[in-house]
Amino acid sequence: MKSKPSYAIILLLLLSIQVFAQKATKNINPMKNKKVLIVVTSFGEVGNGAKTGIWLEEFTTPYYLLTAKGFKVTVASPAGGKAPIDPKSTIGDYATASVKRFLTDPAAQQILNKTLNLKTIQAKDYDAIFYPGGHGPMWDLPQNSYSISLIESFFNEGKPIAFVCHAPAALKNVKGKDGEYLIKGKIIAGFTNSEEEAGQSTNLVPFSLENMLKDRGAKYVKGKDWEPFAVQDGNLITGQNPASADLVAKKIITILSK
Repeated sequence: MKSKPSYAIILLLLLSIQVFAQKATKNINPMKNKKVLIVVTSFGEVGNGAKTGIWLEEFTTPYYLLTAKGFKVTVASPAGGKAPIDPKSTIGDYATASVKRFLTDPAAQQILNKTLNLKTIQAKDYDAIFYPGGHGPMWDLPQNSYSISLIESFFNEGKPIAFVCHAPAALKNVKGKDGEYLIKGKIIAGFTNSEEEAGQSTNLVPFSLENMLKDRGAKYVKGKDWEPFAVQDGNLITGQNPASADLVAKKIITILSK
């Protein structure tokens, strides 16, 4: 006659199953459920015929950092479709490791070739919003009503809003709940006048980013020209130049990891 298993053995088995389930749950990457919206420019050529667009490093470095951590990344632009890349950002010393990786990564290239139209995006579907720079964003994002509305929604919901280099231009006409400019009184970084002059690119922008931020009442701060520098004021994250893209992305990751 077969003996029945003791209650002690059954209890031990149940406890073992519970411990295994708890360990399995801990091993699940919580960031795989987080979604980051990257907004890029659709503006690719200034009036003098010079080509512009996204400064590629400012997209590729955060893109690879975010996806490596398991975040789902969606890319949108004012016009949708193929987003222009500043050709200068793909050559010589400007072609950083992440840029070179992108240029041999058809899947990532396809994401920039098929961006979603901003007007189809809803803030409730994402956990953070990030804007890479380049001169392009200074032309088509400051006045874009969909971009303005998204930034206001993300900010008011306490979600991270992040910008690097020239991308803080998108904040130019964004307002807070009090009707004041959102950046008024906030610590913010962005491409400096001295960097613009050193890069001989003052003719490629419609206004001075540094001056605009100051005029809107921001507490503008900066590091050394061309050196990585990023700041955070609540859920507002800004970086000074292309080299700051890494710092900005890591600040987004830190917030979303909490």
